[in-house]
Amino acid sequence: MEFDLPLIWAAIIAFAILAYVSLDGFDLGVGILFPLVPEESGHRDVMMNSVAPIWDGNETWLVLGGGGLLAVFPLAYAVVLPALYIPIIVMLLGLIFRGVAFEFRWRASEKRRIWWDRSFAFGSIVATLAQGICLGALIQGIEVVDRSFAGDRLDWLTPFSLLTGFSLVVGYTLLGATWLVMKTEGELQNLARKYSMISGLGTLILVGIASFATPFLDAQYHHRWFEGTNLLFSITIPFLLAICAAILFIGLKRHHDIRPFFAAHGIFLLCYIGIGISFYPRMVPPDITIWAAAAPEKSLQFLLVGTIFLVPIILSYTIYNYWVFRGKVDKEGGYH
Repeated sequence: MEFDLPLIWAAIIAFAILAYVSLDGFDLGVGILFPLVPEESGHRDVMMNSVAPIWDGNETWLVLGGGGLLAVFPLAYAVVLPALYIPIIVMLLGLIFRGVAFEFRWRASEKRRIWWDRSFAFGSIVATLAQGICLGALIQGIEVVDRSFAGDRLDWLTPFSLLTGFSLVVGYTLLGATWLVMKTEGELQNLARKYSMISGLGTLILVGIASFATPFLDAQYHHRWFEGTNLLFSITIPFLLAICAAILFIGLKRHHDIRPFFAAHGIFLLCYIGIGISFYPRMVPPDITIWAAAAPEKSLQFLLVGTIFLVPIILSYTIYNYWVFRGKVDKEGGYH
């Protein structure tokens, strides 16, 4: 039996990116929410403690996705990187800035802590905005001539990429707020529930605007969504999105702790599936397919052997980590 190795690897990379968005998205969202929570309330300490045990492990999936792209789809990597140098560098600087602020905040005096709080929020917002802009630039398409990037260095900066960047900021805010609903109690939980309602509504509106605009970017998107069997997905995904939205808002209104968090992730998953349908079979729209971008088959086989062992280990560690630190968190970082 012959396996379509490029397609298998595309699925692995897609899974790694989805895992990163799902897991690191909510702790970036917690950082985005920092300026909206009064400093004197003491809630920021609880917010930090809620993600302290797991935030750095979540970024493992970003390394797997980026490293896998370089090793398995070198042509895609060689095209995407020069096209998105600026937003990618800004994203990495934002993540670094955020990580430094996370550690130094606990060791700073009360007077200086406010600056680390602002740094944490700034790094989270900048990293998220850059990720969304990269996504928008990819959806727009990258100009390629003779297997090399042939566009302008600022092709990524467009109204549509800014729309997707802002949409992701609001979306991560939703993930962060529903995470706090699940992990906290009392006044902070009520505040998180309020921000979940606002960011949930904002996310749905922005997803609708971006989805409406996408078919006008390229005729290929219109064809994939509204012609042939894919029309079924165009009907099904909005219906499932409405169900997730109903679970989210009803759960928040009835003061459920866990359902809103998973409903928010359901919204992200459906949006991700929609992007996948729009892209397939392209690795770099509009021209480079999964098979054209792939490394030689021997390389794919060799790397797949290691990945078969690596991914289950990462998954096991991640699941165990979340299980150990399950439950509510208080200001002192104690779980009960």
